[in-house]
Amino acid sequence: MSENVPWILKMAWRDSRGSRTRLALYLSAMVLGVAALVAIRGFGENLTRTVDREAKTLLGADLKIESDAPFRDSTEALLDSIGGTQSRRISFASMAYFPATGGTRLSAVRAVEGGFPFYGALETRPDDAAARYQAEDGALVDGALLRQFGVEVGDSVRIGDTQYPILGELKQAPGESSFTSAASPRIYLPRARLDTSLFGRGSRVEYEVMFEFTEARDRNELIAGIDPYLDRHDLDLDTVEEAASGWQDGLSDLYRFLGLAGFVALLLGSLGVASAVHVYVQRRLTSIAVLRCLGAKAGPTFRIYLAQAGVLGLIGAGLGSLLGVALQAFVPRLLADFLPVEVAFAVSWTAVGLGLVVGLGVTLLFALWPLLEVRGVSPLQALRTEVDPSTGGWRDPARWAVAIAVAATVSGIAVLQAPTWEIGLGYAVGVGAVFGVLALVARGIMAGVRRFFPTSWSYPWRQGLANLYRPHNQTTVLLLTLGLGVFLITTLVLVERTLLEQIQVAGGENRPNLVMFGIQNDQIDGVRNAVEKAGAPVLASEPIVTTRLQALQGRSLKALRQDSTVNVSWAYEREYRVTYRDHLTESETVVAGEFVGSVEGTPMQSGEAVPISMEQEMAREELNVGVGDTLTFDVQGRPVTTYISSLRDVNWQRIGTNYFVVFPEGVLGAAPQTHVLLGRTPNDDVAAAAQRNVVQEYPNVSAIDLSLILSTFQDLFGRLAYVIRFMALFSVFTGLIVLAGAVVVSRYQRAEESVLLKTLGASRRTVQTIMTVEYLFLGAFAAATGLLLALAGAWGLSYFVFEGPFVVAPLVLLAAFVLAVLVTIAIGLWNSRGLYDRPPLDVLRTET
Repeated sequence: MSENVPWILKMAWRDSRGSRTRLALYLSAMVLGVAALVAIRGFGENLTRTVDREAKTLLGADLKIESDAPFRDSTEALLDSIGGTQSRRISFASMAYFPATGGTRLSAVRAVEGGFPFYGALETRPDDAAARYQAEDGALVDGALLRQFGVEVGDSVRIGDTQYPILGELKQAPGESSFTSAASPRIYLPRARLDTSLFGRGSRVEYEVMFEFTEARDRNELIAGIDPYLDRHDLDLDTVEEAASGWQDGLSDLYRFLGLAGFVALLLGSLGVASAVHVYVQRRLTSIAVLRCLGAKAGPTFRIYLAQAGVLGLIGAGLGSLLGVALQAFVPRLLADFLPVEVAFAVSWTAVGLGLVVGLGVTLLFALWPLLEVRGVSPLQALRTEVDPSTGGWRDPARWAVAIAVAATVSGIAVLQAPTWEIGLGYAVGVGAVFGVLALVARGIMAGVRRFFPTSWSYPWRQGLANLYRPHNQTTVLLLTLGLGVFLITTLVLVERTLLEQIQVAGGENRPNLVMFGIQNDQIDGVRNAVEKAGAPVLASEPIVTTRLQALQGRSLKALRQDSTVNVSWAYEREYRVTYRDHLTESETVVAGEFVGSVEGTPMQSGEAVPISMEQEMAREELNVGVGDTLTFDVQGRPVTTYISSLRDVNWQRIGTNYFVVFPEGVLGAAPQTHVLLGRTPNDDVAAAAQRNVVQEYPNVSAIDLSLILSTFQDLFGRLAYVIRFMALFSVFTGLIVLAGAVVVSRYQRAEESVLLKTLGASRRTVQTIMTVEYLFLGAFAAATGLLLALAGAWGLSYFVFEGPFVVAPLVLLAAFVLAVLVTIAIGLWNSRGLYDRPPLDVLRTET
């Protein structure tokens, strides 16, 4: 066989003459798919390398210990014994008030003492503000806050009862991206001047100590020595490795999902190659038969065309890899809002190698299917064109082997790109299902048009419709490529509309859009008056009591931790913020048991078990308990035994006070508690006035403005949607190239038809009308199928993933349908231009 290789390559080169231009169009479709894979894969490796190198910058220290309460004396002694250079920080959420403009917003406050960050820097404007703010008792304020309220450096900000001059605009902090900044703007303050009256009952505060050690310090030995103490006292330890791993896990999920979008482009390109090879083989059947007459065996003849496909794949993979390396430098800019560090560019030879292997392998596999027909070409076909190749159809073992290989390769690439193998396999099955539905629809359209042909239509319409099932038609490939593109883009738009609609519905009329929390017992009446004075009616207020789970079914948490058969998850360890009331809210539905709204007597003194209602997923999936099971809660140092009287389904999308655990009235009334107040503001001015009134009189109270959350969500989702759409465009552009290629491949068939029609007296207008009708139906069928699949996909995501109402968006569907049809007609007519003007003899000679 090896001595025939030069002959096979020479014949492959000679046989491709006259077809290279058309094959090159499909080559460009493969290029885009490989480029997307290489760009995302290379970026992922650069990101991992950068995060590993800048790991200390992400944490800002070598080690961090944090607690949700002030450190006790024994902990202070431990911290002193650890040594190293230390810096303290207190992190909490508080209302920031800007006297210059009267603006106020809930912000993430960082009160720092010492040299933090030890690695990296607080990037500010002016540059020296980070070095001065502690010594000059000033503040560094997030640029998003300054721009929102029209505040400038030199103005002041008030946190609690303390006012700070704004010394600089905070642009970047270690371990934080602009994405997190938009959701929760940051303010850095000196710890020495912090108003600690903000830390009332119910406040969420993190007390942190950051360490910097010399290179000689054995960190692993240190961590092993202090871990037992930290576990006993519920102290959290963050290391450089954990900080890097956390960012890598989150960002790798993002770029791998983007890689799946590029994977679709690769599949479309491969489909284009398969279609091109199929049509190419059909046009070469006579040449293949001549080779067989001259003594060429089926094997060498098959390898001639396989060599052509291999060269095509190798060139496409090579060009795609080069384009992918170029795009790799652009991906960090695309994802800049989500990155905590600047990703350094370096060529990833692993990604390039993967692109070459995947591009070549997928091209060969998808080309093998139509090439199997070459083996069955009979020498008799050189004389009688009506002789069909015979390879046994599905009885041919080789056809089954190719089908299995294609399925395995597609699944393997999807698993390689996805965050988990389950997601990758599900994605491959989903893409296969979409392709299968589109292919079945294409077959159904051809069969339906043939069976129910409208004989009463005018000739141009009948001829254009008949072209859908004519020999060498491109109905299947056009429906696959165009339908998939419509499906991808429309699904993204519908999901975006659904998510935005969920927030808008949650903040609809007669529902609260202003939430005040952290209100102490003696402040509830004053806060209510301040809100109502601004013109915002108060809809509800509820008490909140902080508790922790102490025992489950009579077994203490310590015993549960020691039991290897019990998975002690976050639900066992978390702090529960519970309420007590005698009714259910609109967002709650009892799914098991009976809701008990009040109890008689004094169960806190008698020790009698108290009936509670628990959210069903927390109970069944996290704690593995049900109706009748007992739980013991630590309520501010006092144990309270309870039993589950009911399980509730909670609609977490509805804005309001939702709880995992609800106690009945008559139990926690005397327990230390805070309050939450829900109001409804008619416009932004009233919302701002209500928050301003409250923060001036009660600086410890925090507020959430739903209208601001909605605008922030829209901004953040818009950034993410832009990234996803960018990757989806690879699939769309690839689909358009395959669409154009399918038209080009069938150009000679159309030339023959045009000559025949012209010879029979058809006018230019008649020929153009026939082509327009054909592409009109192709575009309409593909768009309709893609839109139906998009509706099904978006509904599934809305119902099963986002658990919210599905938005149909009829204007989006109409626009997508019209655009898809117009694009199909435009590409079809553009690639068919000039056919009517060609002389009949020229067409016949070309065919010969």
